[in-house]
Amino acid sequence: MSQHHEGGAIKPRGLTFDMVFGAVVFGIVGAAIGYYINATTSIPVATIIGTVFGLCIGILGGRRFFISIVCGAVVGAALFGLVSGRDVVALGAGVGGAVGGFLGVQMGMLLDLWRQRKKSIMPEQPPQDTNPQ
Repeated sequence: MSQHHEGGAIKPRGLTFDMVFGAVVFGIVGAAIGYYINATTSIPVATIIGTVFGLCIGILGGRRFFISIVCGAVVGAALFGLVSGRDVVALGAGVGGAVGGFLGVQMGMLLDLWRQRKKSIMPEQPPQDTNPQ
């Protein structure tokens, strides 16, 4: 169960979209890794581990992170498919997902820093009354 911090109090929220999205994305990544390991129990074990990681990151609200992984996987698979052929599309998806996740985290941090800087530069102005008396 997810917990939400609001004013010092912790309120349970239940299953969220971020948690489900993370479990699906990381579960699929885990299944792909298990497939490439090529052992009998590797696919279910890697899928379970990926699902748990996805749920944990989803609890933290990592929607931008997941979207960057999915976009990176799609672009990586397309580029590897165009350059090297169909045999390496899955490898390209994995590499693209990793790079996409890394770039997504870095861009997210830079956007947060930019917002903080912009907020600190702009002085707080009181609301102006448009109704003269």
